[in-house]
Amino acid sequence: MEFGLGGGHDALVDDVRRFLGEHLTPELLARVRRGGTYHDWDFHRALVAKGWMAPGWPVELGGQGRPPLEVLAIAEELQRAGAPMLGLGTTMLVASVLRHLGTAAQKEAVVRPALAGEILIALGFSEPESGSDVAAAQTRAVRDGDEWVVNGQKMFTTNAHEADYAFLLARTDPTLPKHRGLTTFLVPLRQEGVEIRPITTLSGERTNITFYADARVPDALRIGEVNGGWEVMTVGLTYERTSAAGGDSIRLLEAMEDWAVGGTPHGRSADHDERVHEAFGRAATENEVSVLLSRRSAWLDSIGELPGVEGSMAKLFSSEAITRQSAQFIDLLGPEGIRTEEDRGAPARGEVEWAYRFAQGTTIYGGTSEIQRTIIAQRGLGLPRG
Repeated sequence: MEFGLGGGHDALVDDVRRFLGEHLTPELLARVRRGGTYHDWDFHRALVAKGWMAPGWPVELGGQGRPPLEVLAIAEELQRAGAPMLGLGTTMLVASVLRHLGTAAQKEAVVRPALAGEILIALGFSEPESGSDVAAAQTRAVRDGDEWVVNGQKMFTTNAHEADYAFLLARTDPTLPKHRGLTTFLVPLRQEGVEIRPITTLSGERTNITFYADARVPDALRIGEVNGGWEVMTVGLTYERTSAAGGDSIRLLEAMEDWAVGGTPHGRSADHDERVHEAFGRAATENEVSVLLSRRSAWLDSIGELPGVEGSMAKLFSSEAITRQSAQFIDLLGPEGIRTEEDRGAPARGEVEWAYRFAQGTTIYGGTSEIQRTIIAQRGLGLPRG
């Protein structure tokens, strides 16, 4: 099977690169890295104006009707450039769930403004005592007439401080088995009863812990059936794991290639060092595999299949690859490798030091590597538990 994007995509890729040259300035990138919030409203709205909030959606729903591989071509270029896409990504993940499972009223009240760049939606899955085991959530939602009252806390609610809603998983029937007593809601975040506290990760990214104390959500913002939240979550997690992969590793390798050609601190080029050739060759191969795994998921989507196992494979491989590569590049650079991007003399523009810290989180977000391996083993290979 050929997963290349084909010559017809060249014009689209050129268009994306022109857009990035205009809107993704060095100042914006520096501000995002410095502040740790991987969302910028001006950049976000520029994407909306370009029609790239949901380029694969039908035109009548606010998209451009592009095939999945064209959508992926856009996403790959944005990721390779380091564009701040987390806010868009989580918002469109939820919008995609609502497109398939939401009511007509939810599509009008939430999906329409989401596609217009007017609102953001954060993800409220993990909890302090249930990270990878999302179904063990203890945050409670109790029915009160036409509303639900939510109490509990969620961990790693990235961009909650910018968002309007949290796509929240809550326990609505504690008497049922843990996968059966859950319901998903869109909880308005700008209300009394919601507290958002920042948490800074190893990479400098800001995420949040969110507290819910008698927070209220209308039943009209319940997604799916009562106690049917796990089925909704399965769709959402599949979308989360099937985004573009390999772009961060490609950007890292390019920075290292510039370093190798430009010379070491001792004035010697590393371009002829066999260790460098070996590391670069392995990284380039891994990056190609990451891209192809991601494109396979897009191809499955194009023929109407939900790429659950395939998305897990792409997510697992790409996150483990950048973890390996950044560690090996640190070793190649030696003590110089821990100089940060704020240090103007840092080798590879400080990308290696940042990537080493950033990579650790990629093996956790969207389900840990252990979770992905379990999905591949049980759902893909049919292996028994344990």
